[in-house]
Order: sequence, then structure tokens, then C-alpha cells
Amino acid sequence: MPMPSFDVVSELDKHEVTNAVDNAMKELERRYDLRGKGKFEFNQKDLKITLTGDAEFQLEQMLEILKLSLVKRKIDIQCLEVKDSLASGKQVKQDVILREGIDKELARKIVALIKDAKLKVQAAIQGEQVRVTGKKRDDLQEAMALLRGSEMDMPLQFNNFRD
Repeated sequence: MPMPSFDVVSELDKHEVTNAVDNAMKELERRYDLRGKGKFEFNQKDLKITLTGDAEFQLEQMLEILKLSLVKRKIDIQCLEVKDSLASGKQVKQDVILREGIDKELARKIVALIKDAKLKVQAAIQGEQVRVTGKKRDDLQEAMALLRGSEMDMPLQFNNFRD
């Protein structure tokens, strides 16, 4: 009989990100001080949002608008990696990278956190996810609660719960 397990992942709903960027663009057009002075471009393949504006302070306001619309769409802004702005001619550009997946360092941190808590579960790194297995469902739920309460630098989701 297989043991109960679940996977810890860090994924983005790209459709929701597209909706959030569209909403941010609409908000930009509604704002009198920013109307016609900037734009957002979302590259789904590279998971990159490019902010383009006329000045540095406009980029800061645009970034706040973007963060607000992402939060409204229930996308955790911990996954954002804001790059430095680049001035080219009369325009200023800034890239915002959307991070997805659990890297090796974060996976090791998750496994160490679970082992240090001395829960009756095992954690194994499998590519960009961590599989947690245990004998009882209650042990798995304890591990989930532990991970939810911990401060990780990426948003974590739990899927593939098998009983």
C-alpha cells in the first residue's frame, strides 16, 4: 500500500498574471498623472514584465500599480525579482522577473526545516519540487502547517496530495 504524500511546488498561474498586467495597464490609463507616459509588457515565455516610462519616479509608481494588481489576482509578490532600471534616450525601462519553481538551495532549506522539526515524514528533492511522504495524513498536515508558517523567499503551494 503506498504511503500518503504531497508535493511542495512554487508555480504561477500565467493566465492570472496576464490578467493582472492587463488590469495594471488599464489603471495606468485611468491615472491622470501617468496617462500615456508608460506601459507594461508581459513576456509569457521568459516570465518577464517590462515597465517602460518617461522617468524613474513613474517607474516606481508603475511598480506599485503592478504589485497591487498582482495581489488582487491572488499572486504572491514574493516571486517578483525587480531588476535595476535602465535609461535609454528619453525612456526608462525596468524588468521584473517572475520566479517559478523551487531551486536547489530552497529545496535543501525545505528538507532541512522538515528534518529539524523531527516530524514523522521524509522529504525528497525531485527536480523543481519537494515530495513529502509519511505514514499518516496527520503527519503530512503538520508538515504543511510548518511550511506555511515558515518564512521562505518564494511562495509555496501544495499539490498532488495522495492518501
